[in-house]
Amino acid sequence: MTISRFERTSLVDKTYTIVLRPEPEGGFTVRVPALPEIVTYGEDEQEALAMARDAIELCLLSRAERGEDIPESDPASGGVVVHSVSVSVAA
Repeated sequence: MTISRFERTSLVDKTYTIVLRPEPEGGFTVRVPALPEIVTYGEDEQEALAMARDAIELCLLSRAERGEDIPESDPASGGVVVHSVSVSVAA
């Protein structure tokens, strides 16, 4: 059985500020100020939060695999609805 690098490393909990912006056609566009490469969407607030969590986890995994830094969370920036999302990442 092969164990991935992600399974062999310890996890660190991080919390990121996310910005939900209501769209005129419905739903929410999601941005993560600390991770500018993330832009996702949810048809409602609950789906937007779930999409944010998935996008953050994938982004951090990709950054870790490339040896890039994992940023700390930034303060909220001009969003209509702001939430914090906690994820576990490889240390």
